Amino acid sequence: MREITREAARLLERAQTGEAAAAMARAEEVLRAATGDLADGPACMHFVRVVAFIAQADPVGAVEAVEPMLIAAEREGSTGWQACALASRAWQRLRLGEVDPAQYDVGSVLRDLVTAESLAAGETEPVAAVNSRVAVAIGYYELRLYELVEPQFRTAYEMSLADDEQNGNRAMWLINLAELHMRWALELYQIHRVADAEQHTAAAERYASQAAEEVSGDDAETWRDNALLYAACSRADRQDPAGAAADIELHTQRLEERGFTPAALATSRPFYAVALSRSGHAQAAVDVMADAVRNLPPDADWLVVASTHRTRAVLMANLGSRDAESTLAYGDSLAAALWRQRLNTLHAARSMHDLDTLRLQHEQVARDAELDPLTGIGNRRAFDSAVERVRSDPDAPGRRVAVLLVDTDKFKQINDTRGHAAGDAALRAIADALAAEVGTHGLIARLGGDEFAALLDGFDEAAAAAVATRMVQAVREIPDCPATVSIGVVVTPAHELAAAVDRADEAMYHVKRGGGDGIRVCSPQAALAI
Repeated sequence: MREITREAARLLERAQTGEAAAAMARAEEVLRAATGDLADGPACMHFVRVVAFIAQADPVGAVEAVEPMLIAAEREGSTGWQACALASRAWQRLRLGEVDPAQYDVGSVLRDLVTAESLAAGETEPVAAVNSRVAVAIGYYELRLYELVEPQFRTAYEMSLADDEQNGNRAMWLINLAELHMRWALELYQIHRVADAEQHTAAAERYASQAAEEVSGDDAETWRDNALLYAACSRADRQDPAGAAADIELHTQRLEERGFTPAALATSRPFYAVALSRSGHAQAAVDVMADAVRNLPPDADWLVVASTHRTRAVLMANLGSRDAESTLAYGDSLAAALWRQRLNTLHAARSMHDLDTLRLQHEQVARDAELDPLTGIGNRRAFDSAVERVRSDPDAPGRRVAVLLVDTDKFKQINDTRGHAAGDAALRAIADALAAEVGTHGLIARLGGDEFAALLDGFDEAAAAAVATRMVQAVREIPDCPATVSIGVVVTPAHELAAAVDRADEAMYHVKRGGGDGIRVCSPQAALAI
């Protein structure tokens, strides 16, 4: 793992634990180090900026910071950091929509998240891979699409478990999974699906108990109390409510002593009241919820607000309050509508995901159709398609394109004396050698048998000849391979490319007739043989 990525991982933690301003300042320092321009820095440090804006409750800044991050991630070829950028933009747009309904566009949010999920699946660099999964999970979580959240957090946990440099944080993902199932249960209780809700509190207890066993690092005791609080909350509606109430009180007190605010602990209050009520302390439960209602923070999310008021109303109705019964009837109708909205959004997300998967499958089929299965480079179809694309490009009349036709010398000797397996191995080695010289400057393809071709866009004769010469030398240097190559080179205007391929073929055969292992550049002025 590169040092810059390790530092970004440390800064991400600082940004989310009260040091957002300092983390952003350091990230911007690193981003400007190369050229003085933020845009030219690494994608991982751009992500630190995005997260720092989020931590400072600045969704406008976060969305604006995503754009240079996307450019940097694309420049680096990092699908993981692209996924982080898109997923972060998605749920910050949701935040903006809460303030300005004109900016609420769930369709755009879902498109970003579905695309981010596909990109995250292809990332192999550990820090980018884990953060991309978590960013996608948070986006789906904000939309209450719990079914889509769990696989992301589970994958983040498994990646952290497998990576020694990240596994100190793995309990965090288990705690996130516990909280996910607790909130899922709260929604289910509001629509009277009690049995389903209890299945989710049981899942929450399993994740929370596992997290308590796996915590590590400097803040291990804080994480352990957090996990044990969730485990106790998860038992409130099932076995041993009295024990659950006592444990909730104990771990809440410990977390408050460590600086946790009432807002951070608000999700636990309904579970605490249920545990008290089920253990025979009905009035104490009502008092807990009355206090919870008074202390609801102004920025509490809707589910915490709804479950707090609903739990209080249920407890008061149990004590005979008719006003509470009326409140429950109204609240239940709202909860049912919100659940239907959630299911509609889930259906839309899954439909988009299916379409995206289908698109990716079609693209993969198209890519496979233009790949040579033996060597992994392009095949004749890929080469012919590229020739036609360049030749017919209306913007290409002034472009110069180099065509290199490559034939392998002495290949039949390898097949006859060493067998076809050795011949296949030689072709793979030759393809690798040729591709290394072409690099990102053009296309290399196997046309069939032992013949190859390359297209180099924008190359003049001297540059194309230099590439061809390096190809000849690279093949000579392949260990334990007697093969050499003959290369014909033609540089031509793009619109004359089809005819140039034939001329390059003639130049290549001219080299072969002279003994092979060389190049010939064919131009209107002269033919240069090397």
